[in-house]
Amino acid sequence: MAGKDILMMSRKEIRRLHVIKKVIEGGVKGKEAAECLDISDRQIRRIVNRVREEGEEGIRHRLRGIESKRKISEEIKEKAVKVYREKYDGFGPTLACEKMNEDEGIEVSDETLRKWLIEAGEWKRRSWGKKHRRWRERKDYSGEMVQMDGSHHDWFEGRGERCVLMGYIDDATGRVFGRFYDYEGTINAMESFKRYIKKNGIPLSIYLDKHTTYKSTAKPTIGEELSGSEPLSEFGRALKDLGVKLIHANSPQAKGRVERLFRTLQDRLVKEMRLRGIKNTEEANKFLDYYLPLYNKSFSHTPQGKENLHRKIPQGTNLDSILCIKNERTLRNDFTIAYNNKLYQIEDNIRAEKVTVEERIDGSMFITYKGKRLKNKEIQKRPISEKTVSEQKARKVSIPSADHPWRKPFLKRYPHNNQSVSMQLTP
Repeated sequence: MAGKDILMMSRKEIRRLHVIKKVIEGGVKGKEAAECLDISDRQIRRIVNRVREEGEEGIRHRLRGIESKRKISEEIKEKAVKVYREKYDGFGPTLACEKMNEDEGIEVSDETLRKWLIEAGEWKRRSWGKKHRRWRERKDYSGEMVQMDGSHHDWFEGRGERCVLMGYIDDATGRVFGRFYDYEGTINAMESFKRYIKKNGIPLSIYLDKHTTYKSTAKPTIGEELSGSEPLSEFGRALKDLGVKLIHANSPQAKGRVERLFRTLQDRLVKEMRLRGIKNTEEANKFLDYYLPLYNKSFSHTPQGKENLHRKIPQGTNLDSILCIKNERTLRNDFTIAYNNKLYQIEDNIRAEKVTVEERIDGSMFITYKGKRLKNKEIQKRPISEKTVSEQKARKVSIPSADHPWRKPFLKRYPHNNQSVSMQLTP
């Protein structure tokens, strides 16, 4: 057959054959050929002998055309693609590979699965546009800086209400903490931060964006302008009380680690919750207690510094009194204050012009003065004194008599105006 006369060789083999022929002809020594082709002298002698015996065909590799013993069978390939279509549709190849290894017993690499899915039309190659960003090195110590943000997303894919994930990532280690809430607000930010510091300790600094929850939009007072400080939000004030430095990012890219974390979780975590049918924040938070330790075990880093700069919560610190919304109110002469359209009676006898109202994380409200809680009760109805009631009863309503001037026409009541009116009517 004509096909047998055609010898297929790679570029590497053509180059190698050219050098081997020079060795056979005596123009190049075997040692020089070995250095040129970057192989051993012994291998040069083997190839030379094969070419002398078999001709140019002797340059070909002996395993060409023979299937690898490590080749994965077509049955496993078909099973993997079928399982992906039925159970893991929309999963990325890396995550799908992990789930197949864990749950289905299909042990293949993520790149192999990616190639199979592309061949089957279940996945497309992605090209990422490159943008110039200045890379910032990680911090050296755990707890030196923690990035924090809220991710608004359809976490339950329509099975439940949309919610927000309040996420934390340590800049040095990449360790993650998170909690689901119905909205991103001051109380939820404080509640999540309280959980974080109870588990990990108080970090040196927090890096977050300029959301109104974290950065106040109020104009600085004269005192703040003179001192060179800025007005703080309630969350910022609480962090200052705990000795945490607040750093605001000027762009999403500046806090790229937490942004990339959310992008990863919006893919991986969403699909994990889909497999378990999770449909509300309560179920999701229970799952996070199981999922995040596994995530941290797989993706966290060892920091350069061995020291952990997270501080223990000082003994005697009342976190509930710090992580709350505080508002000042004027104390009236009758020892009452007005707050949220309600009236409260202070029962303690104090000498103060203002008191502080604390709205706490658990929904309770406290009235304090210099850190001391004051006894109070809500006034449902303003009291009316006995003197006021007697005055209202004694008051009589006067009814004008029939010949009272108020009941007479205007000209009769004021006869001195008749003359001026008649003068105006005379031609």
